[in-house]
Amino acid sequence: MRCLACERGCEIPAEGVGFCRTRKNIARRLYTLIYGEISSISANPIEKKPLYHFWPGTKSLTIGSWSCNFTCPWCQNHEISKAQEKIGQGRYLSPVEFVALAKRLGCAGTSISFNEPTLLLEYALDLFPFAQKEGLYNTFVTNGYMTLKALQALADKGLDAMNIDLKGGAEAVRKFCGADVAKVWRNAIEAKNWGIWVELTTLVIPGVNDTAEELRAIARRIKDELGEDTPWHLNRYHPAYEFKTKLYVPPTPLSTLEKAREIASAEGLRYVYVGNVPGHPHTHTYCPSCGTLLIGRHGFTITAYRLRENRCPECNTPIPIRDPR
Repeated sequence: MRCLACERGCEIPAEGVGFCRTRKNIARRLYTLIYGEISSISANPIEKKPLYHFWPGTKSLTIGSWSCNFTCPWCQNHEISKAQEKIGQGRYLSPVEFVALAKRLGCAGTSISFNEPTLLLEYALDLFPFAQKEGLYNTFVTNGYMTLKALQALADKGLDAMNIDLKGGAEAVRKFCGADVAKVWRNAIEAKNWGIWVELTTLVIPGVNDTAEELRAIARRIKDELGEDTPWHLNRYHPAYEFKTKLYVPPTPLSTLEKAREIASAEGLRYVYVGNVPGHPHTHTYCPSCGTLLIGRHGFTITAYRLRENRCPECNTPIPIRDPR
């Protein structure tokens, strides 16, 4: 049986499991082993995803399960994403219970994150329309490696926004993540075409994806294929998982992130953010026309919000943002 959830396209033998070990071939039918099985749950600011131009200042009830379909040796959530042996040890939360809890906690939406949300595909397809009916938005924080069929199903069922983790150029993604980055680009483009709000994040890692040439190429491609208004988050890496133990890679210098932002801005991107550096001036949103501070942030907290009907209050420039309130 071939799994069609992600682009690994695992061929799963009888009574066997695929790469991520979350799908099993039982009597020639594929079953998910983690439907509604929650390893982590938290009511998080939407800025933590990060999604800066989508319902700013709101909270989303965020869940994760187990495992991943990538092999990143720097994984910041390795306690769950690399813990395939824990499948079956989580807490079950039905879609109905999820939505009720989200509303009770004052959340404006749902988010599937922490580990790769594509692995909770079947759960998301049940959760999203119910959440939408109850007035909640739906988000994914993802490596973007789902199949087009899976992405279309998510769009049809009510996925509103995605932050896609763009991990680097083709060679880096192949070497470190075991994946084809062209499929990630394809999904980002298609998601945007289908009306899903898309923001991108790159965890900038020394020796992996931090050269000026690679960052410039990514910035240029974002502008050419997704548009100059697409938010790009350049996040600081801190040693974790195998990059902390087997092969130590030091934290990203702040100067590298600032240079990356300069490169991206020079290529024409209008909303480029420095992440994982609380208090940095480029965690804020500025008007690209007159430079007015529009949305101030400290960490994941909104400190200023000056937009008027999604426009700059000084020069009336329209700002790309989804905030229907």
